[in-house]
This record gives sequence, C-alpha cells and structure tokens, in this order.
Amino acid sequence: MSLSKVRRISNVLLASALVGLLWGCASRPTNVLLPVADTSPSSSKVEMLVTTTRSRSSNPAQMYTGERGLAPSFAEITVSIPPASVRKVGEVAWPKKLPSNPATDFAVVKAEEITRDGAKEWLRASVRKSPDNSVLVFIHGFNNRFEDSLYRFAQIAHDTGTDSAPILVTWPSRGSALAYGYDRESTNYTRNALELLFQYLARDPQIKEVSILAHSMGNWLALEGLRQMAIRNGGLPAKFKNVMLAAPDVDVDVFRTQIADMGKQHPQFTLFVSQDDRALKVSRRVWGDIPRLGSIDPEQAPYKEDLASNNIAVIDLTKVKSGDPLHHGKFASSPQVVQLIGARMAGGQTLTDNRIGLGDTIIHATTGVAAAAGSAAGLVIAAPVAAVDQNSRENLGNHIGALTGSQANQKSSAGKECVGSATKGCKK
Repeated sequence: MSLSKVRRISNVLLASALVGLLWGCASRPTNVLLPVADTSPSSSKVEMLVTTTRSRSSNPAQMYTGERGLAPSFAEITVSIPPASVRKVGEVAWPKKLPSNPATDFAVVKAEEITRDGAKEWLRASVRKSPDNSVLVFIHGFNNRFEDSLYRFAQIAHDTGTDSAPILVTWPSRGSALAYGYDRESTNYTRNALELLFQYLARDPQIKEVSILAHSMGNWLALEGLRQMAIRNGGLPAKFKNVMLAAPDVDVDVFRTQIADMGKQHPQFTLFVSQDDRALKVSRRVWGDIPRLGSIDPEQAPYKEDLASNNIAVIDLTKVKSGDPLHHGKFASSPQVVQLIGARMAGGQTLTDNRIGLGDTIIHATTGVAAAAGSAAGLVIAAPVAAVDQNSRENLGNHIGALTGSQANQKSSAGKECVGSATKGCKK
C-alpha cells in the first residue's frame, strides 16, 4: 500500500474519531468581551494592562484575533470576578450565555485600547498603588484565544491575592490544537516586543520588583526575551526577582544554554513540574523523545545536578489534584498552588519550600529540571487533546473537512504543511 493511501486512510479514521469527540459537546460562548454594566457590588475587580502582538479585531466583543499584528498594541481592561459563594478558587467562571452576568460569571466591565504613552501612564498609576512597587507579568501558552489568556490571568491575579500591577503579555495564538507550528513561530515573532517591555520595566525607577509567570509555550517566549535582554545589556537587572515557569514547553538542552546566556546573576527560577501531565507526554513523543522542561523526574541525573549548579528550584505537582483533565494547568487551577504563589509573592520570597499546610501533596525539590508542557503538533497530538479540551474540540470541527477532502485537493496541497485554518498557515 502506498504511503499516500495510508495517510488518506489514517486521516479518515482520525476524522471519524474526532467527530465522535465533537458530537454532543456543548460549547461555551465566544465573543465574550463586550463590556457589561457593573451590576454586582459583591464581585471583585481585576484591572490589568494588556500588551499584545495580536492583530486588532473589527469585532469589539473579540478585541484581538489570533493573527499577527504589525506592531504591539495596548489595552486597559477590567475583569469582574464573581464572589466566592458561586466560584471556587482556581476556576474561571465562563458565562453560559451572553451577555455575561457579573454576579455569576467572569465579565469585562471596561475595555479600552490605549496608546503606548497611555500604557506608560497606566503603569505609573498602578505601580504607585502597589505596596512594594512591583509588577507581575503573565505570558500564556499554546492554544489560547485572547479571552482565554485574559480570563486566566484575571483568575490568577485574583486568586493569588497579588498586590503587584498585573501585565498580560498575549501573543498571536490561533487557539487551535492544529496550529502548533503557527503558535510556536508567533512566540518568536513576539520576542523583540517582549524584550522592549522588559527593558522599559528595568529602566523605570518607580518599579522596584518584577515577577514573571509563564505557562506552557509561553515559557519559550519568556526565556528568549530574558536571554536577549541579558546578551544586550551584559546581564539582567536585580529587580527581576522571580521567574516562575509552569509546565514549560522548552527543550531541556536548550534551556541549559538559555540560562548560561543570562549569566550568573539571573532571577530566582522556579519550575512547576508534573509527571502526570498528559499533554507533556504526547509532546515528548512529538519532539523525538527528548525531555521537555516540565514533566521529568527532577530528582534524576543529570537534571538534579544541572539545576543545583544554577540554584533553580522545582515544585513537583505530580500528586496535586485539580480539575484540569490534562493535568497541565495545575499551577492555576489548584487552589493550593495558586495560594502558594500568592503567599510567596506577597512575602517577597522565592518558592523554595512546601511548609504551607499541604501535607505531602506538593513536593519541593531543591534542584531538578523537568520536561514538556502543552505541546500539540499536528493531528496525532490534536486527537487526545481534543478529548478533554473544549477549545480543541471546537477548532478541530473546522478542520474535519480538510482531513476528509478529495484526493485532488490532497494532491494540490502536496508539499505544504497546514498548521492553521487559513491558507496562509500552509508553507511550502
């Protein structure tokens, strides 16, 4: 049997399986970002600065698309979070219908695009409100729409109880499990913009402390931004205190070189790892069975020795239970872990112990490295991810037609690798 015929049969079988996953799956609303009236006095508010390399959407309820903008954009957004009586710590309360109800749902009550100067003014005013004049930068991961990153960061900022000025860095992700290649290149596309942000935070004398929290593929972007800055400046500023790497989708060997390029005076790095992360297990296979920084055993050689030499701490979340079916977002969805992050940030401490009343559910490894997070390259990964991730289920539905297309269409696309839903996502 020819290779092309095998591929066609495999595509049909996979498409049939995906139809089964999609069938009967209720979808949450999209276009949820149109501001609503602030009608719930008991709800909390998270005000954040957004900086993005996404393109602006003509739809105000979407704000930004998954495509790449020609220049960074900025926005000031306030998210209302319902009271604890209707929401658990670690959960994002997506609206079941629109418009969002601030009494029961996450809801946007203010969303304004602002200029670069407006962003600087927002930052100055917000840092003045922070007791320690600090900022928290969050960089999301693979397969995130704009609203995903916005609401997740609002949840993190609220549930950690941070007093730091929150800055969301959101890069062009198409929010599809099939767009791994596009998303990965979008992090590279965003590196210079992120370094410019880091340079500004370093120069601003009003800002005394910078913490960075990155998830999944966002860790690649965070590390590359820090690496570029260190090479350009001959090191990293002392005010960059904590860099928290949650389930990082970064090659272990590459991470070793990135840390070396930053020099000896780098921030305190903390890795959040989980050996039961389903996305990471698949990712490792896709990357040629090379460990990724997020899911290996941090007590095994050579990782333990490598991390010891760089004073990098590891928080092993393998035993932590959370509502995340992929075991991939424990850092944000587990109430215990979110509160750990908040307590350490509030105390100006690094994440270096587990004496927080969690028993043996969190293991702190004094040294260690970890492996992959959140990767999904192509259909082989998309299928298992779609079984538990709603965004993937929704996006995979748009790709079924392409998978089961005619032989003529397949021949016409020979030599192209489609990683997104648009033709410009295919490269020769």
